[in-house]
Amino acid sequence: MANDVALLLIALLPPIVGNLILISTDQWLLSQIGCYLYYVGIDWSVIVVLRFSCLYCSVPYIGTKWRIIANAIIAIDIVQLLLNPLTGHAFTTVQTLVDGAAYYALVPLTGQVVHRIIAYGIFFVALGIVAYKTFTASRLYIERYLVLLLCMLVCCIWETYYIFSGAPIDRSMISFGVYGLLVYYLVLYYRPMRLLDRMLARIVEDMNAAVFFFDVNVKCIYCNSYARDLIGVEEDEELPDDVGDLIGRSIGGWGGRFTEDWKKRAKFAYGNKERYLDISSQQVYDDRKRRVGACLSVRDITVEQEKLAHENYMATHDTLTGLYNQHHLYERIREVLDKNNDVDYKVVGIDIKDFKIVNDIFDKEFGDQVLRVVADELREHCLPGTVYGRLTGDKFGLLAPVEDFSEEEMEILLTEQPYGERVANYPIVVHMGVYEVTDRDIDVSVMFDRAFMAITSIKNDLNTHVATYDEGMRQDLIWNQKISQQLDRAMAAGQIKPYLQPMVNVAGKVEGAEVLVRWIHPDEGFLSPARFIPVFENNGMIAQLDSFMWECACQILRDWKDRGIDMFLSVNISPKDFYFIDVNGTIRRLVNKYGIDPGKLRLEITETAMMTDIENRLRIIEGLREDGFLVEMDDFGSGYSSLNMLKDIPVDVLKIDMMFLYKTKDQSKAETILQTIINLSGQLGIPSITEGVETADQLDMLVNMGCRLFQGYYFAKPMPIDEFEARYRVA
Repeated sequence: MANDVALLLIALLPPIVGNLILISTDQWLLSQIGCYLYYVGIDWSVIVVLRFSCLYCSVPYIGTKWRIIANAIIAIDIVQLLLNPLTGHAFTTVQTLVDGAAYYALVPLTGQVVHRIIAYGIFFVALGIVAYKTFTASRLYIERYLVLLLCMLVCCIWETYYIFSGAPIDRSMISFGVYGLLVYYLVLYYRPMRLLDRMLARIVEDMNAAVFFFDVNVKCIYCNSYARDLIGVEEDEELPDDVGDLIGRSIGGWGGRFTEDWKKRAKFAYGNKERYLDISSQQVYDDRKRRVGACLSVRDITVEQEKLAHENYMATHDTLTGLYNQHHLYERIREVLDKNNDVDYKVVGIDIKDFKIVNDIFDKEFGDQVLRVVADELREHCLPGTVYGRLTGDKFGLLAPVEDFSEEEMEILLTEQPYGERVANYPIVVHMGVYEVTDRDIDVSVMFDRAFMAITSIKNDLNTHVATYDEGMRQDLIWNQKISQQLDRAMAAGQIKPYLQPMVNVAGKVEGAEVLVRWIHPDEGFLSPARFIPVFENNGMIAQLDSFMWECACQILRDWKDRGIDMFLSVNISPKDFYFIDVNGTIRRLVNKYGIDPGKLRLEITETAMMTDIENRLRIIEGLREDGFLVEMDDFGSGYSSLNMLKDIPVDVLKIDMMFLYKTKDQSKAETILQTIINLSGQLGIPSITEGVETADQLDMLVNMGCRLFQGYYFAKPMPIDEFEARYRVA
């Protein structure tokens, strides 16, 4: 805006200078120069006044068609004035005496009349813009426009008086100078204090805080409506002298002073709710650094504090159960352990067995209810020194002092809960793993890993609910990871080998053998299957191992076929195989690859493999039998539903487990059951093999019972292929 003011001041100079020349010279030529400078300057000044008025009043002008039209009209008028020496149509001058001094007075002609109409027309447009803005603007801004409007009116009236009075000297140029100086002051220096006062008062009034202004004598000279509400003073009521005391009583005491700057945050009871306030006092000084008063601000931040508390709660708590979330639980446990070095603690992991199946059988809403019940029990029964929370999904965790934690009580609480009548047919089983904190320096997550590692040892046990971590579990985990990583390399290097255990008939002749896996480890030596088979059954790698053994069996049968050896081999199908591979397709592909008789490759399944997805498993077995494979039911008699399985599953051979004879005190009853099973298999037309035969007396008993095929240590332990062939003189 400073550049626009400068342009206006420069535009006002030519008419003023021209007028000064006119009244100060008695020479004709100089008076003519003064006239032209005066009239051309009037044209330039009115067009600049119009431009400035539009800018000052925020009216669009620059870049509009009206600016082009106005500039064109002024340009035409200037041209016709400058042609006056040639045409003599605009004005002439005559010499006269004024106060005894020579003076060339203007005699207006037609061109001068046109000039005045144009100049007045543009000036009136500018005057109208300022007048409109003056009467339509807010009263807070009226000073800004009213002073300028009055000055323009004075200039207009004075100039009009000069024209119609016939006065020889134009003194209205004085008003032009005053106008320029006034614009300069209003735009660049003037600060409308009334406007500022009202604006500041409005701002303070609209602030979401109680604001008090005190003079140097600590007398309240102003406060906004929030402040009046705070101290209980009506809007039209005079402020009392003891405003400071009223403030203290209203906010429950604040202990502040008015003679220094300070800030504090206060909490006080307001009815049945707690309120939070930000209170600050700031001193006010004049331009000579003398204290003239103070401003006290009291802002209610209750909503902000509640929002912040809610955000903190959401960041540290589980939304479903309201317990600590995993991240915050770990932080709290670390704080407790670091703070209480003299207290012994236990870390407990809690897991709901097969929770995904619970959600599938019932629904997610019921599953959420189960989680909330567990959370409620922890809240209700955990002692104050216990820290607990929800880790992930169906897993919870807690840290409790050893002396305050009873595994038996916690087991009862979590296993005997009223989860609802819907669980009558599918009980909710909760397992707990306990790790006694012996190493406080390890990460809290590792502590819970150990607690849940303990749960792994009982995860398939429906009767045992609590397991305690010991170092052996960690060693087992390391071992499991080690051999799992080595399986592929072991099979490729020939460390995994097929061993054969013969199946002998009643005449003592070997009819076939069961293929069993053995691992000759380069570091561990001969590994018992008990050290690696359960590992692979748990992690699903058993399918990979079984496929390898099936192919080994097919290779052996192909070799025997080429050598004219007529024996069968039995291979095991684990329950997990049905989850990870296409059992039917894989076995068919191997038989076709090696060109062997499917009847020579017997497939052993257990009743456990048929406990789930029965219809699909039955279709697989039927397909294998249709392709010529013989299906054996392995470990018959050792399960819980063998008779039911026998009724539904189309099997070709029963493998009767002798182990149940060794687990009973009533030997005669066990023998009666064994006799019944052998008779039943005969009546159903299903041949039977008895495995686990270890003594000659057992063999005699089985022969008398009618069994005709046997397997067990009495005949031979599993052995390498070359030893099997040499012992039984396989050509």
